[in-house]
Amino acid sequence: MDFWLKLPPLAQGGAMFLWGLVIGGQINRGIYRLAYEPRAIGAWSAPASGALPRRWFDRVPLLGWWTLRRESPVHGAGYWIRPIIIELLFASGLTALYFLEMGHGLLVPNMAGELPDPEMLLAQFLGHALLLSLLTVATFIDFDERSIPDGVTIPGTLAALALATALPLGGLPTWQRIAGTSEIEAVPLRLTSPNPWNGELDGATGLWIGMACFAGWCAALIPRAWITRRGLGLALVYLVASMRRSGWCLPMAAMAAAGCGAIAGVWLLGGDWWRSLLTALVGMASGGLLVWFFRIVFGWVLAEEAMGFGDVTLMAMIGAFLGWQSTLIVFFLAPFAAVAIAVGQWLFTGRRDIAFGPYLCFAAVVLIVRWDALWQRTLVGLFALGWLIPAVIVACVGVMGPILWIWRRLRA
Repeated sequence: MDFWLKLPPLAQGGAMFLWGLVIGGQINRGIYRLAYEPRAIGAWSAPASGALPRRWFDRVPLLGWWTLRRESPVHGAGYWIRPIIIELLFASGLTALYFLEMGHGLLVPNMAGELPDPEMLLAQFLGHALLLSLLTVATFIDFDERSIPDGVTIPGTLAALALATALPLGGLPTWQRIAGTSEIEAVPLRLTSPNPWNGELDGATGLWIGMACFAGWCAALIPRAWITRRGLGLALVYLVASMRRSGWCLPMAAMAAAGCGAIAGVWLLGGDWWRSLLTALVGMASGGLLVWFFRIVFGWVLAEEAMGFGDVTLMAMIGAFLGWQSTLIVFFLAPFAAVAIAVGQWLFTGRRDIAFGPYLCFAAVVLIVRWDALWQRTLVGLFALGWLIPAVIVACVGVMGPILWIWRRLRA
């Protein structure tokens, strides 16, 4: 790490841009391979029927897509343009994010002019780079298919939990007062931020919370049917029967058992490893529950599906990377992102359908880039309320529900 930090900025930027091109190539691979309906597009998949055999040069970022123009009769004219743009923009965006974060762009100096440690900034960037890659894959699959596959969100969430344990300094940066002193230090966002860490969370209480979050996430991933036409009693019977028929119960139970064992191991280690992991686990659970709650309420008010379950797993992944506080900010930023993206989609494609996933992804990127302005300068007082935040959410639903009902009546 010291060797990398000592390189000249131009060398760091050039290496980051090249690395971004390589990752961009794998992002394109994921867009076409992880979709619910995979397509044989790109040099990393077997050629489609009627296409020529692949060549080694086809796998070179950017230039490879130029040579794959020969498959336009199979995939459609200009199909290769979007992958080139994705790789180029991702490499440019990754390089810009690197210099933003390493240049202390996510956190202004404190009153003493101090800044976070460079190793802490690099750990934060690595986590955000991985999240940005996953969000890009999810965004374009959602644009193409109006769905977000579990092949993106489940491995992404597990990777976030592993990264939180391996790089405990990788959370979003905040300034926090050192307990018992008047000094302020840069620390990663934690479960109790902006308040000091609660020592009870290092004990059995924290362990049970973490294990419950992971086990609940595993249970939520099991496909189910909820049919209430014949009453609540039969709805519960159908629910259990559909979960058993899905074939996912045993694999999810095994994953829950293995995950809870790993969580207990990190809990025994304690320290920043445990605090970072518990923060990610609660962020995962709160992000998923937040969207799931609004999905149920808005679906009932509008008498149609307001959000897909892929949006639930996507927000759970975002929460695992960025913390529960960030999920609230992302969720309420998403409608503003929807305006920009929906207008652009209509202008360039003529499509009027709306996929909520890309708006969540765009809002998460805005949160990272504008973190200091959103947190340190505006919302830190709100999140100091701690466990009163759920009451604020319920109050927001109480206000938004009647508004949506009126909208439904007007539309009818």
